[in-house]
Amino acid sequence: MLPVDAMSSTTRLLVLGVVRIFQPVHGYEVRRELITWRAQEWASVQPGSIYNALKTLTRDGFLEVVGTDQVGGRPERTSYRLTSAGEEEFRTLLREEWWTVRPPTDSLMAAISFIGFVSRTEAIAALQHRTAQIHSLVRGMEFGIEAHDGADSPFHVREMMRLMNARVLAEVEWARQFIARLEAGEYATADDPEWQPSSKPARAPRPRPRRSAPVERPAAKRDRNGRGEPVKRGGPHDRPRRARAARGASRGPRREPTR
Repeated sequence: MLPVDAMSSTTRLLVLGVVRIFQPVHGYEVRRELITWRAQEWASVQPGSIYNALKTLTRDGFLEVVGTDQVGGRPERTSYRLTSAGEEEFRTLLREEWWTVRPPTDSLMAAISFIGFVSRTEAIAALQHRTAQIHSLVRGMEFGIEAHDGADSPFHVREMMRLMNARVLAEVEWARQFIARLEAGEYATADDPEWQPSSKPARAPRPRPRRSAPVERPAAKRDRNGRGEPVKRGGPHDRPRRARAARGASRGPRREPTR
């Protein structure tokens, strides 16, 4: 398989699919078609990213340039079509999306994460406001389903619109139950004491400076009466004293003079 860019699989599928239907097709027509599908709402495919997607898919070998033309003073327009690798990639992505369930991305999840910083009154009012918006959106979508005649897009587009309605209507029932829980005083909001984690990471104790072990001195020797023994002298200043004592001992006892 050819290398795949960091572009989302949904964007690759949509761009390859539109080129597959209308090929050879200009990039402007691919962009216009996806805008009419409102792909920026349900697939997060921004219109400005479609030209980059075409260039990336061409670089990766999934599309090829058929030619360029120019009408009047307008910029040149490039036409694209799928390569054999692009056809294989399109079918692989199509089957993957049919069989894979992914949690939808919803920015409301991020807001609920920080409900502790919103007052209870505002949270309830915001949920009620969202519910009213959903009812208006669903009603407008229902008119679109009834008016769809299959001229500009196939009839199965109605099912895409019905799926969008079903998903947003699911929030209405959830919001009703959530509002009831908030009114009953559940969950901590900005009106309540701030929530704190039950256990915070313990700080590592500061290392204490090591103290050198005290030098043990030998205990003084004592005699039977508990008195310390005299300190033995053996320094260089004691040598003359020891020498005189030795000479005196060799002479014997001192005689008293006779009278």
